[in-house]
Amino acid sequence: MSPSSLSARLTLLALLSATTFYFLYKSRRRLKPLRQLPINPNPRKGKLFFITQTGTSKALAQRLLNLLSSNNIPFDLVDPQNYEPEDLPKESLILIIASTWEDGNPPQGSKFFVNWLAEISTDFRAGNLLLSNCKFAVFGVGSRVYGETFNAVARNLGKRLRGLGATEMVAVGEGDVDGGALESVFKEWSEKVVRVLKGGLVVENENGIVYASDAESFESDDDDNGGGGGEEEIVDLEDIAGKGPSRKKSVNVAETNGKMDGKREMVTPVIRANLEKQGYKIIGSHSGVKICRWTKSQLRGRGGCYKHSFYGIESHRCMEATPSLACANKCVFCWRHHTNPVGKSWQWKMDDPLEIVNTAIDLHTKMIKQMKGVPGVTQERLTEGLTPRHCALSLVGEPIMYPEINMLVDELHRRRISTFLVTNAQFPDKIKMLKPITQLYVSVDAATKDSLKAIDRPLFGDFWERFIDSLKALRDKQQRTVYRLTLVKGWNTEDADAYSKLFSIGKPDFVEIKGVTYCGSSATSKLTMENVPWHSDVKAFSEALALKSEGEYEVACEHAHSCCVLLAKTDKFKVNGQWYTWIDYEKFHDLVASGEPFDSADYMALTPSWAVYGAEEGGFDPDQSRYRKERHHKSNR
Repeated sequence: MSPSSLSARLTLLALLSATTFYFLYKSRRRLKPLRQLPINPNPRKGKLFFITQTGTSKALAQRLLNLLSSNNIPFDLVDPQNYEPEDLPKESLILIIASTWEDGNPPQGSKFFVNWLAEISTDFRAGNLLLSNCKFAVFGVGSRVYGETFNAVARNLGKRLRGLGATEMVAVGEGDVDGGALESVFKEWSEKVVRVLKGGLVVENENGIVYASDAESFESDDDDNGGGGGEEEIVDLEDIAGKGPSRKKSVNVAETNGKMDGKREMVTPVIRANLEKQGYKIIGSHSGVKICRWTKSQLRGRGGCYKHSFYGIESHRCMEATPSLACANKCVFCWRHHTNPVGKSWQWKMDDPLEIVNTAIDLHTKMIKQMKGVPGVTQERLTEGLTPRHCALSLVGEPIMYPEINMLVDELHRRRISTFLVTNAQFPDKIKMLKPITQLYVSVDAATKDSLKAIDRPLFGDFWERFIDSLKALRDKQQRTVYRLTLVKGWNTEDADAYSKLFSIGKPDFVEIKGVTYCGSSATSKLTMENVPWHSDVKAFSEALALKSEGEYEVACEHAHSCCVLLAKTDKFKVNGQWYTWIDYEKFHDLVASGEPFDSADYMALTPSWAVYGAEEGGFDPDQSRYRKERHHKSNR
């Protein structure tokens, strides 16, 4: 037989086989193979496992347990840390609510359980029937912004259990904690699980197990009598030779997720409700403003914040805002409890910078007016407060992500409002393109790659390279630059040597060292008051850093109330034995308006003696009235 004849015969045989497969597939679907799924012939209770880091999965598991109990379906709630994985072959029903943590890995407490499944599923001695008497369902809790590792733990668990012979009752559910739909997705998945466990009719096919109601509509799609009122689907030959036509209907993404062309709004209704509950005023679709406690304090004549002591800001005339509520980190000490969105790039509808500034000032002044009549607030300070002179672009999120950040800064400077902008060191290119800022901060939350990953929990895989490049970009700025260190006891307070090595990369004008602020318990953070350093701890750490700089930096100022200390470059800001850490704000605005190049030394001002490190006042302005709350603790911080 010639090669060409053999080839033709093989092609014909493949075509006939594919056609036969297609008709078998169609006839199989028309048979309606509905049957009652035997769920739990074994009287042993089902096991509901939760794999959790912050408590979200545990809370969802508890909710599912309540739903199961209300339907008289007995399950035990189990922490994998307290379970022997070798007992899994004894189980007949398993439900798992699983969180995905760093790099697609399980939380620390559940690693043994998850790793055991991974290992046993590849052990030839176990085989693919080890869990053949078990039925299961898995729901994942993760964040879609992590890309390929989104719900990796849940997906892998499903794969391992299927590989060991277990039967999947319901497809893996995938909840997105940052997508705003976690609750509804989990509710729908839970209801499906209950329907199956209560003996719902199911059909098993290549797409998994489908409920009776779904199966009926599944078959009506192929009803020759025109159940759907349309023509029979034309199937391409390549589809016939593949897995056959899919029953899944196409989904209009715009209907479920908003527009995907970059026009969807950053602040979903759920995020808006959470932030407004915390006192934020939302501006447009992605910005926010909130009155600071120190603004209220100085309005009442009770002292300003550390920026007043270090740089001469008038706290009662300071507006705290952000043009981007989204962030690229999920820091363990986030004082917003991660209620804001996260993202690695701008993918939302964008509001006009002029509109943002106008609305921010309007909302800010309305909040200032509400202070009228509050004890200590004088008419003079209230009038001053209605005209903000400073804007701290550090409220929440990552302001530098906003594509029109330069236009927004220009508008603030045009109104002679100074700018203090904080970035989380993940967008070096954005730092490079920034126009002059009154004072530009980079958050330096850790000094090593591992500790930065643990503390900031960044979204970017190349977070360390971005961090270092951000410090290098800071070095090239001519205006005032700052490293901001947040000390978390037990996390990063032992890294003085490593921190000092970072000084030579960014060469900042100043280094702010502040103890972490405890913001109460949260499902997203395990921090407690034990992680909050004393002011004496912050001072000792600051002095050690200054010593390691070999005279390049000295401890210049402190604000004991905020548990904060400032290091300053000696050769630039210490003149004839006196510190010049304060800012001549009027001079700064004149320099910006001139359009000529200038640097940080051109607008520095003398630091008052009460703000200098070691002063009796501890950084408290003597022109203000010190107010001490009555405390009933044995000691005060």
